[in-house]
Amino acid sequence: MRFVAVAVPVPQLDALTYRVPEGWPPPPVGVRVRVPVGSRLVTGCVVGTAAAPGPEVEARDIQEVVDEQPFLPPAVVELCAWVADYYMAGIGDAIGVALPPGAKARASSYKTRKLVSLTAHGMAALEESSSPSPAPAESAGLTAKQRAALQALAGSTGLTLKELRERGVTAAVLARLVAGQFVASRDAPDERDPFGRAALETVAYDAARPATPEQAEVCEALVALAGAGGFKVALLHGVTGSGKTEVYLRVARAVRDAGRQVLLLVPEIALTPSMSALVRGAFAERVAIQHSSLSDGERHDQWQRIRRGDVDIVVGTRSAVFAPLERLGLVIVDEEHDSSYKQEEAPRYHGRDVAIVRAQKEGALVVLGSATPSMESYQHAQSGKYAKVVLTRRVLDRPLAEVRVVDMREEYAAEGPDVVISRALATSIEERLTRREQVLVLLNRRGYATAVFCRQCGDTFECPNCSISLTVHTARNGWRARCHYCNYSMTVPKACRKCAAPYLEHAGFGTEKVEQQIAALFPSARVGRVDRDAVRKRGALTAILTRFAAGELDVLVGTQMIAKGHDFPRVTLVGVVSADVGLGLADFRAGERTFQLLTQVAGRAGRGEQTGEAIVQTLYPAHYSVRLACRQDYAAFFEREIEYRQGLRYPPFLALVNAVVRGRTFDEAMRLAQDLATALAGAAQAGSFAVLGPAPAPLTRLRGEHRVQIFLKGARREKMRQAMRAALASLPEVRRRVVVDVDPLSVL
Repeated sequence: MRFVAVAVPVPQLDALTYRVPEGWPPPPVGVRVRVPVGSRLVTGCVVGTAAAPGPEVEARDIQEVVDEQPFLPPAVVELCAWVADYYMAGIGDAIGVALPPGAKARASSYKTRKLVSLTAHGMAALEESSSPSPAPAESAGLTAKQRAALQALAGSTGLTLKELRERGVTAAVLARLVAGQFVASRDAPDERDPFGRAALETVAYDAARPATPEQAEVCEALVALAGAGGFKVALLHGVTGSGKTEVYLRVARAVRDAGRQVLLLVPEIALTPSMSALVRGAFAERVAIQHSSLSDGERHDQWQRIRRGDVDIVVGTRSAVFAPLERLGLVIVDEEHDSSYKQEEAPRYHGRDVAIVRAQKEGALVVLGSATPSMESYQHAQSGKYAKVVLTRRVLDRPLAEVRVVDMREEYAAEGPDVVISRALATSIEERLTRREQVLVLLNRRGYATAVFCRQCGDTFECPNCSISLTVHTARNGWRARCHYCNYSMTVPKACRKCAAPYLEHAGFGTEKVEQQIAALFPSARVGRVDRDAVRKRGALTAILTRFAAGELDVLVGTQMIAKGHDFPRVTLVGVVSADVGLGLADFRAGERTFQLLTQVAGRAGRGEQTGEAIVQTLYPAHYSVRLACRQDYAAFFEREIEYRQGLRYPPFLALVNAVVRGRTFDEAMRLAQDLATALAGAAQAGSFAVLGPAPAPLTRLRGEHRVQIFLKGARREKMRQAMRAALASLPEVRRRVVVDVDPLSVL
């Protein structure tokens, strides 16, 4: 009797053991099977063989084997198993991220189209009808319309019914040709091509264009690392505008020419249109896209192309790290520092770190690229764990943008407390508009206002489910207040709900207000906005970026979605509103994130022939992350920040595991968290790690549940994970109410 381990789509569940029915061959790893879970029949994935369960457990039978061959490559299944183990998630959670849409059905089917083609009999009849003598065609019984239909099909591998109709072939004519066996029809996959909608216009790539001396040196080093074979990690530290993408394309071509495939990860969906266009220009049709803004059908078809081996390079966001490439030779992680690579729901994996593990398992080179590397990656490069290659100069030796700091304390004193656009920024925008140049304006906070309050009684509109003020958004019929965590929303009334006074005020501001004020200050300017609210509709993001790239917009306002990776040569001014918006967060990474965001957005200016300028509005001009970002001095920032991290024993010197315990009341959450902390205490002494907490989470209530945090802090992640697993196994009530995040990026 044989047994297999199956990952099923049930959250937080380990692989389950099922019996292979007598006479059935054992399904290999990666094959999908239909298995019973409780009273349901679900589609799972075989992840390995299993030992017979003990006498107290009766294994249930597999009901159906969906695939003849592995649907997921075994290497991807192995990677998913590592993700589930390291990030303390269910194996089904990890497998679910790797599967394309529709894979949990009985079969993963294509959208098909009917293709009509000539048979040998039809070709012979066509040749006879083309001969000087008409007698053979008459004996074949072909009419003029039938001969025209055969002529339309000549030289093609098949035409669709729509294409034949466009050539004047009617259904009746086609039916008679099919009946006479002159033509045959077949169903063929109708693959949806997302490039027209999800990428900017393809950029022609000139492979003969010479690289800069620095680019050539870096490419030579990286190609040598790739050619040497085996697993290696290299950090490509290049200033903004130095041509890191050009390096990616050149190294990718060398790896492709050596017969291996390439995976190129970008952190934001906002970056995929431009990157996809560049890669498509360099590698033509053998490129696939993978990210969540594609339709399910597009993602399915692109995944199938990858699985068949029809592509050489995949461009995608973090989930593309699981793409079914079987000859992987190079993994590129662009903007490797970006927090978007971290998934905030199970499995809580980091795309960059999983990419490194995948390359390790498949003997590939990893290139981590950034102008502002993460503290962890730069520390590894400094210690020699990673190779380091550097681009210190911009392409064509263009200067970095000149950065001016506006102290908003002085601005408020001179102009009042409601200033959004400073005088310096307004003047500079006007100058650029006069010269017909373009402007980017960054505020990393969406919405119109950050809060609504009553001037008379002080009541503030807060989310009933989360401990946070509601954000005000513009709406068709007035104002709408919304929670960005649980999506609760309400219409903002005309009067206070508590005291009925008509004195409701908006506090703070977001991208919607910035957009409105710029439009009011410059009525002739064409202003657009990029944030999650503005680009919800499929294709909206590509459309607005295309318009801006074509010069149809003068000013683009946005959140961090516009801050990195984009190359708009007409942009000569970048304005940063509230540069210090993230510094007040209860997060030890706040300074690092602020430095990275300011440096990246300043790098969007002056990438063309005109020099660039950045104007940074801040209340804290002396803060080291703001001051050094304005100097674009990464080395000085790293030295200052690493001293702070070492003194407080934060990553990269020690690792963190964050456990958030949820309860219906605060007392319940604290009681459960205290039980967990007590269970961890003994292992902490033996395992040389510290247990911090329990304490209220900074975001104390979320989606109707109260939250209490516990941190494990130590040098050995495996010891901390083992202790957490053992503690949760002994506390089933806590296990149902806890979220565990290994290597957390957010501690809110």
